Amino acid sequence: MTESPLSSLAKHTETTPAAAAVQKKTRRQQKVGRVVSDKMEKTRVVTVETLKRHRIYKRTYRQTKRFYVHDEENRSRIGDLVRIEESRPLSKLKRWQLVEIIKPGSGIVPVEDVVAQASGGPLSSVE
Repeated sequence: MTESPLSSLAKHTETTPAAAAVQKKTRRQQKVGRVVSDKMEKTRVVTVETLKRHRIYKRTYRQTKRFYVHDEENRSRIGDLVRIEESRPLSKLKRWQLVEIIKPGSGIVPVEDVVAQASGGPLSSVE
């Protein structure tokens, strides 16, 4: 008994789960930006800068946009360069998910945070 061409094709096109993940192409938009706030649980604020050209004056200008991003494991920190991907609405403002951390930040903490931790309160209480 001979096999049909379709059944032999099905045998050759079987994929492993890893290969299936590679083949799965998403049409979701991705952006690269920098984390500017990590004060919320499982949420990061990422700024994405784009260069635009003015339609009349033809001058290039920089536009900055802030996105609220879901970070399930709280992996990213302030200053990290990250890739984000759009997703279904997760809350009132969150519509993006963290895909990967491209480059970790320098780990430098703003002066206000250090002073607030040392004094036990906000910066204004330091005399």
